[in-house]
Amino acid sequence: MSMGKAFYSVGFWIRETGQALDRLGCRLQGKNHFREQLSRHRTLMNVFDKSPSVDKQAFVAPSASLIGNVHLGPGSSIWYGCVLRGDANSISIGAGTNIQDNSLVHVAKSNLSGKVLPTVIGDSVTIGPSAVLHGCTVEDEAYIGASATVLDGAHVEKQAMVESGALVRQNTRIPSGEVWGGNPARFLRKVTEQEKAFFSSSVVDYSNLAQVHAAENTKNLDETDFKKLLYKKNARDAEYDSVLNDLTLSENVPKSA
Repeated sequence: MSMGKAFYSVGFWIRETGQALDRLGCRLQGKNHFREQLSRHRTLMNVFDKSPSVDKQAFVAPSASLIGNVHLGPGSSIWYGCVLRGDANSISIGAGTNIQDNSLVHVAKSNLSGKVLPTVIGDSVTIGPSAVLHGCTVEDEAYIGASATVLDGAHVEKQAMVESGALVRQNTRIPSGEVWGGNPARFLRKVTEQEKAFFSSSVVDYSNLAQVHAAENTKNLDETDFKKLLYKKNARDAEYDSVLNDLTLSENVPKSA
């Protein structure tokens, strides 16, 4: 057994022993004890009879949550803190799409119009951080800015852009190649060629970045990694000792008359 695995095993059993002692203490304290409930996060979670379907070439960050009837296509990436909740309906995401940190995607079983509304997101779509998409459709190569909200029945067509912080109201349709913004969102102008190029580059950049994060998240704390951590600790200790020695020497130097 490598040194790293040995330390991991010892640490595991220490933690288990600590939890067992905590449970024993709670029993001794009776009804007056305080118990903290720990939540064990699950990246992929079934609900009812539905389970997420994630392509092998897609990346889902460890702190993201895909729940229920969610389909994620190849090359797409779901970043840290995102929640995709397909419990009351389905969520479908195409290929090469990126949904950035802390975004929320949900569905509508029914709304004021009585329609059943899944959320459908096409290929090569960029969705900025902290965006909210609810029971809507976003076509290929569209761009949803940071903290934008797209509500039930809204339809964002191909290569359209929703500006950061915009609120797209229910049943609004944003035509292809248009930029909408504001609260409520309204037409502002046409998408420029420079912006279209940015949409494409954003998709490529996040696809490449997702591969880096995916590789990093599959690493285990093996002996090599443990040695690196130990080396850094020893280096910090040596630096600290050097500073102490310098201070001691400066105190022992006799002061001039």
